[in-house]
This record gives sequence, structure tokens and C-alpha cells, in this order.
Amino acid sequence: MIELDTEVRRRLAHAIDDEKTLTAAYVDVEGKPHISFYGSTHVHERDQLAIWVRNPKGALLQTLPERPDIVFIYGDISSQVYYTFAGRGRVAGTDLERDRVYHEMHAIERKFDPDKKGVAVLVDLDKVTILSAAAGKQEFDRND
Repeated sequence: MIELDTEVRRRLAHAIDDEKTLTAAYVDVEGKPHISFYGSTHVHERDQLAIWVRNPKGALLQTLPERPDIVFIYGDISSQVYYTFAGRGRVAGTDLERDRVYHEMHAIERKFDPDKKGVAVLVDLDKVTILSAAAGKQEFDRND
């Protein structure tokens, strides 16, 4: 079972403030790999991330219906904490979800799309791996 704890929530919510990045990777409809920074990445539910995609015509949104698999990586070298998140992305289905994702993301990210022209994407997590000097390796799977 996946349940993102308060430490993961805090790190993702403050990644921009802490000068950390979250990077997403996926394979597009042509089978080509893509990697992008998503400063809007945050914990949306206990087993779900959310991102805001500013370009509604971007490659990720074109890819999701056929290839929803997406992975994220977070790394904090100074404290030796690393996360990988693997899941399936989908466009938020309601205006309420869309508004919630927009308002949950970091304020700096909202400044890049003040007119809310982007699209909210929810990522249902299948696997989370946490590596840290303090706790070693922990893996969480949706099916456990």
C-alpha cells in the first residue's frame, strides 16, 4: 500500500524553496523519451501526485491517453534523500479537481500561469522508492 507520509509531503511542497527539482520522464506517442522539470509537482492524495501542465498542447497531454506511465525523481544530495515515484497520469476530470491542483501547487508556479490556461494532471502511484542515508531503502507498491 502506498501512503505518502508527512516528510514526503513536506519535501515536495517545499522543493522550490529548498532549491530541489522534481523531474518527470515518460515515453511519447512516437516512442521517444521525454524528461521535464515540474516545479508544480505535489502530493495530492495519500497515493497520488499532481502536476500542472502549462501548455495544453504539449507532448505529455497528447501522450497520456495511450501511454499514461510517468515517473518522477527527487534528489536531495545534501541530506542524502532520494525518491522515485512511478504511476499512471490522467487529466483531472472535473473543474473542482483542476482548481484544487492549481491552488495546491507552489505559489511561484502559479505565477507562470496566472490565467489558469494549463491542465491539471493526476498521477495514481503504483510504486514509490525512498532511499536515504538514515533509513536505507524502502519500497511501497500499490498492490502490497
